[in-house]
Amino acid sequence: MTDDIAHPHDRFMKDMLSLPERADLLLRERLPEAVTKYLSDDPPEPMQDSFVDERLRQHFSDRLFRVTTVNGQSAFLYVLIEHKSSPDTKVGWQLLKYMVEILKQWEKENPDWERLPAIVPFVFYHGAEDWKIPDEFLHLVDAEEGWEPYLLNFRYPVLDLGTVPDTELSEYPRLRPWLVAMKYATRKDRQAAVVELLIALLKDAPEDLESIAYYLVRAYRYDKKTLERII
Repeated sequence: MTDDIAHPHDRFMKDMLSLPERADLLLRERLPEAVTKYLSDDPPEPMQDSFVDERLRQHFSDRLFRVTTVNGQSAFLYVLIEHKSSPDTKVGWQLLKYMVEILKQWEKENPDWERLPAIVPFVFYHGAEDWKIPDEFLHLVDAEEGWEPYLLNFRYPVLDLGTVPDTELSEYPRLRPWLVAMKYATRKDRQAAVVELLIALLKDAPEDLESIAYYLVRAYRYDKKTLERII
């Protein structure tokens, strides 16, 4: 079985974020303003590496982007996509491991470094259950009261597609059908209700029809007649 068939979510996210301009729209819409206000006008540069363990690829996929700030600094945006039907309580630990791997790779390319590049983690979640996990690493650490200032910690923004109304998923036509398709891939009982929405959205993004149709075939319970209506 090929990776594309075994991991349809992974392929779909890579397709969605492979276009720098589309990735730029998503990141600027969903990252905190404290981050986005410092991003230059240049679109993010997709890096080819994946840091997710092979045994976890059914549940996670990722994309790493290099960005330039308005002050000329180079930084990374790391997107971890969770495909589980319910949130993984240890996602902060996954992020830490992958960010360490990113820095180890960067160090090999920059052995004479004096300061490390910033990495902003971002969790993209489209499971059926709401995300109710604290968005900071220290939540996973069993520590005595008062130790927090001396322990490693970081926060990570989370986009939980299931909590966002369909009309508010994105203001960009090139992004909306992708996000709607991801949102309902894990909500099998509601897929029939979004057929007309998908048809309408894809009219505004005909160039994305092939990738989205492939995903619907792999991740949805639509019969042949329904798929023919959509595509």
